[in-house]
Amino acid sequence: MVTECVFITTVIAVGIQRLLELKLSKRNEAFILRAGGREHAPGHFAIMRALHILWLMSMVIEVLLLRRPFHLSLALSALPFFLLGQWLRHHAIKTLGSRWTVRIMTLPGELPVHKGIYRYIRHPNYLGVILEIFALPLLHSAYFTCIFFTVANGLLLIKRIREEEKGLEEDSEYSFVFRKRPRFLPRWL
Repeated sequence: MVTECVFITTVIAVGIQRLLELKLSKRNEAFILRAGGREHAPGHFAIMRALHILWLMSMVIEVLLLRRPFHLSLALSALPFFLLGQWLRHHAIKTLGSRWTVRIMTLPGELPVHKGIYRYIRHPNYLGVILEIFALPLLHSAYFTCIFFTVANGLLLIKRIREEEKGLEEDSEYSFVFRKRPRFLPRWL
């Protein structure tokens, strides 16, 4: 029961974090639009929001209804991936500053941000999300949630990254700036 409470508290904390990020994103969206920016593929936002809400709810439901046991070895194996995901997302948000949004938005004529973690990979935020969606459910053996939402998120990201890169290519020198940077894994790995 204690492990379930700790797990649910962690899930709630991640949910609150996502809500705070939505608030930050809304402020940044207004800044980008005032600066002449534009949004690409607006339909992706609703799907992504639904996916994250269902992911958070699914973990709790699976752990409580299916009485998933806590396995220390599994939790200790998943925790570094979850923490790395948190770190990557935080670093991406910090590096992008007022240009970070949940929606796909670009500033025509501006160079894409290519400092910080972006020196090594193109999509640290998405890599962070991939790691979180995979690892957080495993902290309390929510296998179904892990598998289903990892696959669903992967399918969404295939389309979302394609749309984001298309928008960046249209509005900036994205292809030139990031020509030698891989999407997710640094070349030195």
